[in-house]
Amino acid sequence: MIMPTANGGIAQQTADSQDTEKNIFSSESHSDDQGRAGGDGPRAGDGERRAGDGERRLDEGQRRGNNDPRRTKQPRQNNQPRRDKRDVHGWVILDKPIGMTSTHAVAVLKRLFQARRAGHAGTLDPLASGGLPIALGEATKTVPFVMDGRKRYRFTVAWGEERDTDDTEGRATQTSELRPSADAIRALLPRFTGLIEQIPPQYSAIKVQGERAYDLARDGETVELKPRPVEIHELTLVEHGDNGQSVFEAECGKGTYVRALARDIGRILGCFGHICALRRTLVGPFREADMIPLEELEALCNRAASGEGSLADALLPVETALDDIPALAVTRADAARLHRGQAVLLRGRDAPNSSGTVYVTVAGRLLALAEIGNGELIPKRVFNLTGLTASPGRSNERV
Repeated sequence: MIMPTANGGIAQQTADSQDTEKNIFSSESHSDDQGRAGGDGPRAGDGERRAGDGERRLDEGQRRGNNDPRRTKQPRQNNQPRRDKRDVHGWVILDKPIGMTSTHAVAVLKRLFQARRAGHAGTLDPLASGGLPIALGEATKTVPFVMDGRKRYRFTVAWGEERDTDDTEGRATQTSELRPSADAIRALLPRFTGLIEQIPPQYSAIKVQGERAYDLARDGETVELKPRPVEIHELTLVEHGDNGQSVFEAECGKGTYVRALARDIGRILGCFGHICALRRTLVGPFREADMIPLEELEALCNRAASGEGSLADALLPVETALDDIPALAVTRADAARLHRGQAVLLRGRDAPNSSGTVYVTVAGRLLALAEIGNGELIPKRVFNLTGLTASPGRSNERV
């Protein structure tokens, strides 16, 4: 739909998204440090049991303070020269392997791309595989849009045993010889669909009086965690065999713990259960077809170093994260004002009368995140995409 104004043509490309328009600019959560910190914080949920051993060591190091000898800078080994950092902008959707922490994954990709800035859009548990969206450079400013999106998981529940971590890493706390039928499971699923109340797992990143719940649990403390509202858009039984395991698929909103689903379903059925396999197949606008295995990225990096390819082929454009909000195209004159942080008046008979968050383009190139209000286009985040960006063909691949 084309909406010309007295200041120039404006094209609205997508429908409004109310969720991403609620106070998204009220904090600096777009920053690189926030992205590295692991995303949603106490509302992380999903398959995100905890930060993982690497993240825990980082947290403990921060608590020890700067006087700890382990925090002192170590000399570089073998006199290896420090690699120059460069500006890289875009998204890499890593197909994270089992056993790797999200923080380690970000560090690996940052090294491969020699990127100045990087962060991820929502922690994925070390025991889980699948989509881990990693933002490089200016893409870190769009992280909240991905974290607020839906997520889809495929997970396997092992019946007959509940564990303190609600997955295979913990110790058994309750056991049963009962095994549920497929009909009994399907009959129960509507109770876990829609807006429900969910008690987070004991081993979770939720803070209790300033401490992470997983730290307290590791110290042997039992914490009373309060139920939280979460939304399960879809929950289906995919497979049910004679091996005492069932495979499910769930599409859910922010803050949902898949491990808690397995725990609660098992308790109601009286057979108990825990997650024994978990894979994330959708994160916001990023689907399984967008995922790239780490081995493939490393091979692409080696080819690029020898001049046989480009790492740009692994990048998705920054604006891919903004698929669910309107896009407005402006003239070059208005773009110059927005780039300087100045508002643009939307005047004229055909000026849009909508309000809310938009992303602004000029000549087909992403310029800024802005808000429309009181007849003005007000810039909130301006993008500087100088450097390595996604190959032009990457946008067309997703159409």
